[in-house]
Amino acid sequence: MSILSKELIVYYRDGCHLCDQATDSLITLQQELGYEIKQIDIDNDPQVTEVMRKQYHADIPVITYQDEVIFYHFFDEIAVRQALAKNS
Repeated sequence: MSILSKELIVYYRDGCHLCDQATDSLITLQQELGYEIKQIDIDNDPQVTEVMRKQYHADIPVITYQDEVIFYHFFDEIAVRQALAKNS
């Protein structure tokens, strides 16, 4: 990732329909808002710490930008737009 790029991280779990819906919605806005999407499997990715697993376990999907949570569970377009605008 370049210093100037915007990266949203989607913490997801296999078989999670809310994760799929959130990712699909982020893909829809991706070209307009100009960000990258990085998906991290909360259960199997080695970069996910045990603390993160416990913190996010019941809240999947969790979408973050610059280490701040934008939203949990249900896609929130307004929250995405505000987070990206605030940190542009």
